[in-house]
Amino acid sequence: MSALVRRELSLRRLKLPPNPKVRVGIAIFVFFALLALLGPFVVQNVMGLSPSDVDTSQAMELPSAKHLLGTTATGEDVFAQLVVGSRISLLVGLVAGVITTTLSVLVGVAGGYLGGRADSFLTAATNVCLVIPGMPLLIIVASYVQGRGGWLTVALVIGLTAWPWGARQKRAQTLSLRHRDFVSAAEMTGESRWGVITRELIPSLAPIISVSFLGAVVGSMFADAGLSFMGLGNINITSWGSMLYWAQNGAALTRGAWWWFVPPGACIALIGVAAGLINFGIDEISNPRLRKPSKEVRARARAARLHAAAGGSAAEATAGKPAPVQEAAS
Repeated sequence: MSALVRRELSLRRLKLPPNPKVRVGIAIFVFFALLALLGPFVVQNVMGLSPSDVDTSQAMELPSAKHLLGTTATGEDVFAQLVVGSRISLLVGLVAGVITTTLSVLVGVAGGYLGGRADSFLTAATNVCLVIPGMPLLIIVASYVQGRGGWLTVALVIGLTAWPWGARQKRAQTLSLRHRDFVSAAEMTGESRWGVITRELIPSLAPIISVSFLGAVVGSMFADAGLSFMGLGNINITSWGSMLYWAQNGAALTRGAWWWFVPPGACIALIGVAAGLINFGIDEISNPRLRKPSKEVRARARAARLHAAAGGSAAEATAGKPAPVQEAAS
């Protein structure tokens, strides 16, 4: 393969999907990723704001040029808290999502492919974890930990309690692929079991794994916010969840301080919307019938229909010899 062809293929892989919903979802994700990566530095070192500085003389101020999103009951800047807290919230979501997806893929795909005693053991372990209610277990573990270990402990607790449903889903999909020709061909060529799982089955399950990863990230962020809102997370770390906790603790809703609790809630909701929009693109990849044809294909099909209506053959029209519209209409 020439270098030119390889470069063209890599450019095609980097090309954004044509679906505008997917582009909007990716744009929202990129925006929040940049906000979490660069935002704290800009806010603290360029704008000179701090998420923890207390100034009671400026308590509960409305959004203004000095405080873009107002202040809290103790005079802390809400905009600084929102930007700095985005890093913690996204880190918890990403790490917990990676743990959840990795465990569900390993348990589900390995059990579905290996079968026998290994499948029985892994399925029994998954069912035991499914029987235990996830949210109460999460609350009990978080209550015991009490935020010790920082955001990483919260991410571990969420990730280790959220994988069973994903494992069941991936086991079912693996069972449907277990006896396909490409799996049998790999086994006949001497591929090891680990090689079949990692080189044949997991790539075939990539759309499902991607969807479950996005869902795990968003679900983990919701869980983190919920734990912090109940005071079970580390409320001393600035995150969107701890912002909601302190807003509830300061009676922001009854005092009409919407600028205190709306921004973190809106950011969490936007992350969920972005994940849903990106799922449209993943669905189109896994199901070709959902793909919308390109403008060029639609134009050629329209020309073919017009040419066929004028008495010509569709093959001539799609072979680069479409009849002019005026001529076909006549």
